Amino acid sequence: MGTFIPNTKEEQLKMLNEIGYKDFDDLFKVIPEAAKVKGELDLPEGMSEIEVDRKIQGLANKNVIFRSIFRGAGAYNHYVPSAVDAIANKEEFLTAYTPYQAEISQGILQSIFEYQTMIAEITGMDIANASMYDGASAAAEACWMCKDRKHSTIYVSGAIDERILTVINTYSFGRGSKVVVIPAKDGVTDKDALAKALADDPAASCFLMQYPNFFGIVEDADELCKITQDAGAKFIMYCHPLALGALKSPGEIGADIAVGEGQPLGLGLEFGGPYLGFLSTRQQYMRQIPGRLIGETVDTRGDRGFVLTIQAREQHIRREKASSNICSNEAWCALRAGIYLSTIGPAGYAQVAELCSSKAHYMAEELDKIGMKLCFKGEFWNEFATTCPDADKLLAALEAKGILGGLKFQCCGCDDSDCDCILWCCTELNTKEDIDEVIAIAKEVF
Repeated sequence: MGTFIPNTKEEQLKMLNEIGYKDFDDLFKVIPEAAKVKGELDLPEGMSEIEVDRKIQGLANKNVIFRSIFRGAGAYNHYVPSAVDAIANKEEFLTAYTPYQAEISQGILQSIFEYQTMIAEITGMDIANASMYDGASAAAEACWMCKDRKHSTIYVSGAIDERILTVINTYSFGRGSKVVVIPAKDGVTDKDALAKALADDPAASCFLMQYPNFFGIVEDADELCKITQDAGAKFIMYCHPLALGALKSPGEIGADIAVGEGQPLGLGLEFGGPYLGFLSTRQQYMRQIPGRLIGETVDTRGDRGFVLTIQAREQHIRREKASSNICSNEAWCALRAGIYLSTIGPAGYAQVAELCSSKAHYMAEELDKIGMKLCFKGEFWNEFATTCPDADKLLAALEAKGILGGLKFQCCGCDDSDCDCILWCCTELNTKEDIDEVIAIAKEVF
């Protein structure tokens, strides 16, 4: 922040006097005395720059940095081109605020517009918005787009990430909307159960599925879409954005809304955040989208320009009646996603999807040879679930070698009910040598 200049004590006092206060004590006199801190705070003594550096390094050294990662389950270890950091970390992007005044915000408005265009392209939808917090809240917002006076029941696949379901339930609490989970059978949504539930419920508003689902399986989205829309409900797809480089897009399938977590698009793992939700939909639902929509236009001279086409102001000033909880600006994360997609290009986008799939299938085949069988029969992309004689023992052995293994989860698909299951994930960063090392360690353990 090279251009930031702090206020001096004299300048602060002058500003206080200008608004009618003698000093800071006078400004905060409305705060009860009992709530104020008396005396000195119990803080350690100040340290020199060298001491602070050593202290921070000591804390950082407590972090476990894995040299190889085979875990996904919502956050994925993909390569981030150096251009993403080099461009996104420029000061003019880091300090950009919400673009309320179009005439002085053309740069940030264009960056959001380009991001929206790319998300609409990869999802195959008409329009995409901006300022979604993360994938889970984007899913909840999409469900609320579908609600009206006659249709309030939200249906969700039992094969989605439970954390997404938790957020949807949180949104629905106190809003007079019921959330119904359609059970998963053999690792995929039970189609018959979905058809029956929707047919029996005239208040059904939507059905949300994950693509690929939490267990990594690519479900029959075409059939689920037909069942949902034939019942008069809207079909929502929660997508892994890079999987769309290999699979049919939500637009091709006929979905009404596509949402997902944008973390794989150049954001890195970053200790769990901040991440980026994306949302795209059909043109006819434009007025129902939360967040903001940036549009392209021309000015009085005919020059190209960008504007805030839609922003639901009620979420700021009529909070108790708002249909959305999205208020803040996620534009910097969206900028990173836009730079990432621009950097790898269409060919690189498809190549990343292909590499993730090929590496995952190679690993699944090698694990199968040593007795760790697939839990489910369905096709998968970059994640898959296998059986394991002792998941804790294997994961501990991998961790001792600097490898983060897959996610242990409750068995629900294999024949042996006493067997552990592990959800594995491969990305373009996992080499054949990395995979072979995991197999070798598993052979030693078992």
